[in-house]
Amino acid sequence: MILNHLMGLYTHPKKEWHTIEQNHESLKSSLSHILLVALIPAICAYIGSAHIGWNPTGEGEKLFLTDQSAMLMSVGMYFGLIAGVFALAYLSFWMAKTFDSTPTFTQALELASYTATPLFMVGLSALFPVLWFMMVVALFGIAYSVYLLYTGIPIIMNIPEEKGFIYSSSVVTCGLVLLVALMAASVILWSNGFGPAIAN
Repeated sequence: MILNHLMGLYTHPKKEWHTIEQNHESLKSSLSHILLVALIPAICAYIGSAHIGWNPTGEGEKLFLTDQSAMLMSVGMYFGLIAGVFALAYLSFWMAKTFDSTPTFTQALELASYTATPLFMVGLSALFPVLWFMMVVALFGIAYSVYLLYTGIPIIMNIPEEKGFIYSSSVVTCGLVLLVALMAASVILWSNGFGPAIAN
């Protein structure tokens, strides 16, 4: 069922990872979870940038994106987030053999989708688009996602915690490289005329 482990991952993550491991869901279920939760930051970013207004300092006039620009950026964000989850799943799956683990891709996708969920929930902060607030919330989301990854890998991949720590660290490192690559791609696109359009 979609989102059926969400509350457990926030209240008792280790116990919930064991439940997930014992009752693996189908690829369709994991995919449904990703597609649904990725809507949160995309929709909130659209509303925040086009209708509430971006305010970097919390003072002075607000900046608004045009509806078309905000919609394009939100759609791009939605598909980018989904691609990021699949990339994380593939990295976890690809590195598994190095750590004597033989998961299915569905298990790796399950791990990636639940690990990324706190980052997606951070998207709610876009409804109050003030830079300092969004940065603080984002730090909490990133920290909890990393925590879920470190606690989930040994359980989902069925490996000892010592190996799980090194495995998780490797996935985090690869994820950071992927994030930097995506940011660089965004800067290149923005500098070539694909940046946001400010409403007059």
